[in-house]
Amino acid sequence: MAISQSSVLAAIDAAEDATGTQLFTRRKRHGISLTPAGRVFLISANHFLASGEEFTRSLEQFSGAAGTSLRIGCFLPFGALLIPPVLRRFRDSYGDCEITLLEGNQTQLRAWLSAGEVDVVVTYDIGQEFGSNTIPICRFPTHALVHRDSALAKLDVVSLKSLVDHPLILLDLPETGVYLLGLFDSVSSRPRIGLRTHSYETVRSAVSNGLGVSILNIRPTPETIPDNPNLVRQPTLFAADPYGAQKPAAVTAFIKELHSYFVELGPSAFAVTRDADTDELLFPAPKL
Repeated sequence: MAISQSSVLAAIDAAEDATGTQLFTRRKRHGISLTPAGRVFLISANHFLASGEEFTRSLEQFSGAAGTSLRIGCFLPFGALLIPPVLRRFRDSYGDCEITLLEGNQTQLRAWLSAGEVDVVVTYDIGQEFGSNTIPICRFPTHALVHRDSALAKLDVVSLKSLVDHPLILLDLPETGVYLLGLFDSVSSRPRIGLRTHSYETVRSAVSNGLGVSILNIRPTPETIPDNPNLVRQPTLFAADPYGAQKPAAVTAFIKELHSYFVELGPSAFAVTRDADTDELLFPAPKL
């Protein structure tokens, strides 16, 4: 593209007026040369232009015009129990995407979200709130996990009061442990803690080996890790993001696939509940 000499001179004058210093030395018949201040100005200008190009690439990434990435934070047990089949659906519908998965407790997820370290969080609505940009997906009623040889396994309904006399295998993650123990306040008695652990898999293994009973919400889906044959099973899951109405395309696509996954799976595959209650477990499709 051709640029006239007058346009170049006008740009130089404007730059010198803006900086309040002489950036170029003008010499008749020899053109112009940079002053020391001009060299510093040129370096800064090149950095500014490079930043602008990087900013443009970032916008293309968000809009889906170029290869994109998605940073997901999820409640620790969801990494194995839920996220992989949802990611398979997401990639099938959205295309190639570099995905980073951070698994943590409620406190960590809240910190990652507010610090902008994740694009979307998938977790329960227990403990402190995650802000206003939350989208409900489905409900997970609390259920008991007991050994198949336990007398409790032969009951149609297991009450909290009936669990009090058995050692409790507690999923003792921050806020989660408090929530699970708080359920027993309704019967004015709490069970003895048989084992505290941060691992969902350890809870399942401990109950399977007859060390006690447990209280959980989500059950393994058919596409993830099935229960041990020794096990018998008797809050709302949501997605949160920092973007509000201006969600990147990848975030929107992921949330839609998350909801569609549970719709197609059906309540009987992800929750332990009575048939009469299944219609209340799924929220309407999110309007994104």
